[in-house]
Amino acid sequence: MKNQEKIYKLSFPRVYPYYVEKAEKKGRTREEVDQIICWLTGYSKEELQHILTGDMNFETFFNQAPLINPEASKIKGVICGYRVEEIEDDIVQKTRYLDKLIDELAKGKTMEKILNRR
Repeated sequence: MKNQEKIYKLSFPRVYPYYVEKAEKKGRTREEVDQIICWLTGYSKEELQHILTGDMNFETFFNQAPLINPEASKIKGVICGYRVEEIEDDIVQKTRYLDKLIDELAKGKTMEKILNRR
């Protein structure tokens, strides 16, 4: 699948500003975006800041993540026309998890609801 290869090779530091922009347009903050990314991946804020100074792609970003949050599997819903819980490719699914969490932030969900999956 061509889209998978595209997602694998996308530069995380180049996409990150779009996550922040999407959140800030809706009155949310960069700190909240960072908190979501750290929650999902296990990276510390310092590690995330270091990654943002380089050119790491999404494949490496998720493969080197210290610990994908076990609660991530509870992220449900549609993003980019796909149900995130049904995506079979691991990297694509994690990328869409992140997209979904940023969407929830931009739609006004509280951080507590975003990070405490039930």
